Amino acid sequence: MTTQQHETQAAPVQLTGIRPAGDRAILVELPTLHAVLSLHAQLMAHPRPGQVDVIAAARTVLITADSPQAAQALAAHVRTLDLEAPAEAESALVTIDVVYDGEDLDEVAALTGLDRAGVVAAHTGQLWTAAFAGFAPGFAYLTGENHSLEVPRRRSPRTAVPAGAVALGGAYSAVYPRQSPGGWQLIGRTAAAMWDLGRERPALVRPGDTVRFKAIRAQATLTHHHQTSTGAALTEEQATEGLAVRKPGLQSTIQDLGRPGYASLGVSSAGAMDRGALRRANRLVGNGEGDAGIELLFGGLELVALSDQVLAVTGAAVPLEITPPEEPRDGEEQRTTAVRHPACDAPFALLAGEQLTVGTPTAGLRSYVGVRGGLGGPVALGSRSTDTMSGIGPEPLQAGTVLPVRTPGRGSIVGHPEISPLPDQEKATVLRVVPGPRRDWFSDETLEAFLQQEWTVTPQSNRIGLRLNGQALARSRDGELASEGTVRGAVQVPPEGQPVLFLSDHPVTGGYPVIAVVVHADLDKAAQLPPGTTVRFAAATVPAAQPETPKESPHA
Repeated sequence: MTTQQHETQAAPVQLTGIRPAGDRAILVELPTLHAVLSLHAQLMAHPRPGQVDVIAAARTVLITADSPQAAQALAAHVRTLDLEAPAEAESALVTIDVVYDGEDLDEVAALTGLDRAGVVAAHTGQLWTAAFAGFAPGFAYLTGENHSLEVPRRRSPRTAVPAGAVALGGAYSAVYPRQSPGGWQLIGRTAAAMWDLGRERPALVRPGDTVRFKAIRAQATLTHHHQTSTGAALTEEQATEGLAVRKPGLQSTIQDLGRPGYASLGVSSAGAMDRGALRRANRLVGNGEGDAGIELLFGGLELVALSDQVLAVTGAAVPLEITPPEEPRDGEEQRTTAVRHPACDAPFALLAGEQLTVGTPTAGLRSYVGVRGGLGGPVALGSRSTDTMSGIGPEPLQAGTVLPVRTPGRGSIVGHPEISPLPDQEKATVLRVVPGPRRDWFSDETLEAFLQQEWTVTPQSNRIGLRLNGQALARSRDGELASEGTVRGAVQVPPEGQPVLFLSDHPVTGGYPVIAVVVHADLDKAAQLPPGTTVRFAAATVPAAQPETPKESPHA
């Protein structure tokens, strides 16, 4: 190569860095959106051993793995890839009708120096491009042709943004596909269904598509699309097999180990909050560890066996009571007359007509009911789990729901009683953490304050995350963090300074810096913490997934 050729050749794209995102994930920083899309396309086309999810964002790609070793191997592999390789994607023009009456329209006008009409004109007067998907199924991050509407997110995210809300956040615009938490500025609403599993391609807007917003005067009402159904269509009186729900309790859902691998579509893995408890329930009744069972919050569940079943209840410490039927079903004789009180963490029979009542926990928060054979019903994206964030999967259980039970596998054996470890609610539960990918957004003093104090679990906590209250954490830098992939266990810090610990149904992307990530082995503890209990974070001795940040590109 001559000197002149060397001088005119474009420099190869280099990695900006690789940051740990817990003990099973890495966050790859890249200089351009083109490099992001190239890396994402290569990993999706040729997945590596142990690779679980790949989430593209504005300048980062989050890669999750099934072990720390796999995460480290993925980091090494990423350094060998050509980030100039093209990422081809199909493209379509999507027009979205919007009623511009959002709650934050005046705030956006003040932040941009425009009036309300000017905001609407700027939003409708440019073509938007879907750069990547994330946060929730059908949520596409749209980049505009100019920066006139670039505004910061809200200081404190809303706990519920309505479905169809049209919003601005940072340099992006988006439409919320369904009701969910969110910190973007709301400027309008649309009736367009952004996500529908009944379509061949569920997402209305896919990465690479272009979007034109059109202002309308008519009232926009979101069209709800049925996702999946729960159980069978039969009523309890008609059905002769399975389990019938008499009372669902506060929140009872069907859960298995989730649907990993779909985060690039905005779909979180969901699944059981306390995965160890679900696995234990399945072992006890002779199932595979990933079979579907019932997750319930604060007890209160009543189930009636329509045919003989074998069950096990794990997780929270709860009283169990089995009562015989008031009258035998047609053609059956009364087989039991005494009330029984089986133990948790051990298999027991529930004969046809008997009712199981799960009482209020004396320790812990969530219980799991395993049923020999596993629960049946529709499968959505490879899982029967209810995802409260995205709405994918069956609805929470209701009185009258009939749950089909699958046939047990040949040779499966009912297990022996096991011990159920639960956090001691009389003292702070210790959760081990490794530094988060945005640890540098906080001073050493703030990190010490995060680790030293006890945090209180608030009543606003749910399957999406634990909202914690304590001495507010201050950031050491100003500005907005571009939305990027997040993991289960990430501890995000909004501007108000009160951290949020992401759990099973968390959004797949977020725009608040992550100060730390709870190690995978401690996440089941967080699922069992009721409001009012306390948490303390401790630096883990286990290594982060990939602590090294590369200083140069392998192509340099």
